[in-house]
Amino acid sequence: MIAHLLNNTNGCLSKLTLAVKQSQKHQLKQFYISFAFCLLVGFMLTGCATAKLGSSGQAKVKGKTYVIVGASSGFGRGVAEQLGSYGANVVLASRRTDLLEEVAGKVRANGGTAMVVTTDISKPDDVQNLAAAVVKQYGKVDVWVNMSGVGAIGRFWEIPLEDQAKVIDVNLKGVIYASYAAVKLFKAQGYGTLINMGSVESESPLAYHATYAATKGAILKFDEALSQELRLSGLKQIKVVTVEPWAVDTPFWGHAANYSGGTARMAAMDGPEKVVNAVIRVSLRPRKELPVGWKARGARNSHRLFPRFTEWLSGNIVHKQQYKKSMPKEATSGSVHQPMSTGRGVEDGVRDRMKKENEEKKKQR
Repeated sequence: MIAHLLNNTNGCLSKLTLAVKQSQKHQLKQFYISFAFCLLVGFMLTGCATAKLGSSGQAKVKGKTYVIVGASSGFGRGVAEQLGSYGANVVLASRRTDLLEEVAGKVRANGGTAMVVTTDISKPDDVQNLAAAVVKQYGKVDVWVNMSGVGAIGRFWEIPLEDQAKVIDVNLKGVIYASYAAVKLFKAQGYGTLINMGSVESESPLAYHATYAATKGAILKFDEALSQELRLSGLKQIKVVTVEPWAVDTPFWGHAANYSGGTARMAAMDGPEKVVNAVIRVSLRPRKELPVGWKARGARNSHRLFPRFTEWLSGNIVHKQQYKKSMPKEATSGSVHQPMSTGRGVEDGVRDRMKKENEEKKKQR
């Protein structure tokens, strides 16, 4: 009798286990279909937002005044030089005066006007001086773009606290200082567009970027709250935009503080032209949030629908890139505390460097 009961129990358990496994496989299959759908939607909705302006769009930019904070390299330099070709007035701000003068020369050669204001965004007095200089020169600001940013790569507890504090000073406090100055100007003139540089990490944080991800998440929430305040105050002609790019080949990676023991890396980097085009385009047709490219949009959608899986997957990808595929590199604070002489262009050859590293790793196997 007991043996018969045990056999029946074992049979029921086996059937139950099989049913659970089949259910899990079905759920996993549904998940992968949904995840692929997120990426597909991201891909389909990307094209127009990252395309270069046509002749009518370029005509709308002509004569507008843009403030670009972080204009010495990377996205900021790319946006500034392209605005010059559209005939805009471009105010260039960053710590590296020599590079700002170089960019100003290109803006003027392209047909725009340019003014250089050496600015450390983490210093409130510098930001106020910038705002005053712009008003004195041009009398107005149509678009203010905050693109200054620094990173810190590595395990949170292995990155010096002073480096992490400076990341917050630049990426978050600096953006708040500059946004305050911009909104004051916009309120006085009755209109204006503020564009703050977020990241895919504003919504989908990545391992080994903890403090950086915190600042980018905070920027998104700051912008959302500020937009509400402007609406409730009847200031509907003042727009706030958060731009969220994927990892991009710019000097950011060479300028980041890096305590991981390896060269700074990230999978499937984009080129900077998408972000440059997106920033200029959204300045004419503002929207609250703009993920740039299908990867950024797909990552955002995936994190909203499947946060645990997305964090698990993205964490594993970053770990593989940063701790498995990188080449040895000494610890550095990068440009977090002081400007660097290297990393002067819009693009910085990061993708080429990673390709060479991958080939070198294969030879070492």
